[in-house]
Amino acid sequence: MTIWRPAQTIRVKTIGLPWRKGHLLAAEVPDDSGQTKGVRPLGGTVEFGETWQQALQREFQEELGVEITIIGAPVVLENIYQHEGQIGHEIIFAAQVTWPDTEHLAGDTIEFFEDNGLKCIARWFHPDALEVGGTELFPTGLKAHLQDLGSPTRA
Repeated sequence: MTIWRPAQTIRVKTIGLPWRKGHLLAAEVPDDSGQTKGVRPLGGTVEFGETWQQALQREFQEELGVEITIIGAPVVLENIYQHEGQIGHEIIFAAQVTWPDTEHLAGDTIEFFEDNGLKCIARWFHPDALEVGGTELFPTGLKAHLQDLGSPTRA
């Protein structure tokens, strides 16, 4: 298991919000013991010289092998958080995305690999069921913006 800690600098990130039947695709976020502590939509770091849109398209291509379409303007969030005692700080561009019907993405569970080789699992979650079931949606504050970002349900 790879132990992850936030960078001690402000990171610019982008996340995509695909919806299917009122459910949002999000990857499990493990703690150091491997237990799921929450879920986070797919995406990643905006690299130097890259727009947030280019980064989002690149991340979905790398992680899922799919070309996405970004729908509408993003919501921009500032996320200052703690993970295993370490403080992280992110500026996040969050936007609704779609992709063509693709058989390998049709299941309820989607496995993919990060660029460091870490195996990840993404599932479709109904936003209202997340925190009720004890699973937190990351980044903090995203749930309040879901209706603005294409959610067919209320945030």
